[in-house]
Amino acid sequence: MLNLAFTVGSFLLSAITLPLGIVMDKYGPRKLRLLGSACFAVSCVMIAYGASNPNSLSVLIFISLSLNGFGGMCMTFTSLTLPNMFGDLRSTFIALMIGSYASSAVTFPGIKVIYDFGVSFILILIVWASCAGLVFFNCFFNWPLEPFPGPEDMDYTVKIKFSWLGFDHKITGKQFYKQVTTVGRRLSVGSSMKNPKELAAQEGNKLCLSTVDLEVKCQADDAASPSFMHSVFSPILLLSLITMCVTQLRLIFYMGAMNNILGFLVEGDLETVSLYTSVFGVLQLLCLMTAPMIGYIMDWKLKECDDGSEEADESDVNQDGKKRKKRDRQIQKISNATRAFVFTNILLVGFGFTCLVPNLPLQILSFILHTIVRGFIHSAVGGLYAAVYPSTQFGSLTGLQSLVSALFALLQQPLFLAMMGPLKGDPLWVNVGLLGVSMLGFCLPVYLICYKRRLEREKQQRSDDAKLFLKINGTPNEEAFV
Repeated sequence: MLNLAFTVGSFLLSAITLPLGIVMDKYGPRKLRLLGSACFAVSCVMIAYGASNPNSLSVLIFISLSLNGFGGMCMTFTSLTLPNMFGDLRSTFIALMIGSYASSAVTFPGIKVIYDFGVSFILILIVWASCAGLVFFNCFFNWPLEPFPGPEDMDYTVKIKFSWLGFDHKITGKQFYKQVTTVGRRLSVGSSMKNPKELAAQEGNKLCLSTVDLEVKCQADDAASPSFMHSVFSPILLLSLITMCVTQLRLIFYMGAMNNILGFLVEGDLETVSLYTSVFGVLQLLCLMTAPMIGYIMDWKLKECDDGSEEADESDVNQDGKKRKKRDRQIQKISNATRAFVFTNILLVGFGFTCLVPNLPLQILSFILHTIVRGFIHSAVGGLYAAVYPSTQFGSLTGLQSLVSALFALLQQPLFLAMMGPLKGDPLWVNVGLLGVSMLGFCLPVYLICYKRRLEREKQQRSDDAKLFLKINGTPNEEAFV
């Protein structure tokens, strides 16, 4: 019965992330974080009030726990947008956020120690509610109204006012860049690019050759970013769903059946089971300590990549005066993600092998691998989505991934029943099956390797086309064909 409650609770906690992600992408994280922190504070106050007279106010526990879970998930989910402020270290800080959430369970032994020292339960909850209030006021005064844009989506607004041209435009930085590029092209190439009709239309306009260019309406950048449905059915997302599903099933089954597995190994010695369970709880702190490692792998050498600017810094120029060739940012992101998922899946397979060995001390190694993989897989997937997809879709895609993996993880209940029924408590064959399923996690890095090679071929083709254009025109001036 406890395993069923754990399964349902884990599913509901993950399933709520999809609507939260959709709301966050549409309205931004600020409003959602304000609502979440307020709900969390109210829930703590309600629990404290109910604890003052539990015989008559125990009914409040259902409402307060619902508000507590909703508020806590809102605060956790909105925190994942903060790493956008750190540019090339975004994946590292995403991993740090996920690691802090995954290791938050270690606070409960500390709370228990405080309670054992004589501090009342009501006072602890009031302090907890006060901390949620600090989160509320911090968000109200410090968080911006607009969502945090990703490094690739950084934009700015330029107010252009040409009174002598008779119009006043407010355009974004990207649109301004497009217009200035068009103007520069026409000024550099001259009238050779214009047909007689265009020259006749602009013959009377002697004031500024670029008036038509400045008045043109730039196309929206929507074409540059894929739609949400296009992102949902992309191979990277579908394979990441497969990876998350098998990993979540592997990890959640072990957590739900851990007491029974340990009891089978020690033949029902409850004291030993309790000791190892406490060790497993303390080791959850490893999530916070090891998760930034996978974020560092995702961010490796991104600072050395080309940021798309045309001007070369002094540090980017060799001794002979030539511009040093930089790495392609998108290709580097894919390479880093490949390494991260290969490393994580190797650890997951290693965890599966340690579970096959019926040795009690070896389960400490299983605890460590379980904790590391749990932090790594969420951080790697979060970093992959942040690197490949637009920041305006991060919440929705993360919520969708969480919902699908939670649905698949419901299979751990029939697996648990099979272990306790026909298999008589022996987890061997269930672990063998889960080890085989875990191999599907390598499908994503294999596809990422193929995807990286395709990007390299496309980049080489663009480079060859540019060289061919220069050779045909017989001029080294790149401005002529921008």
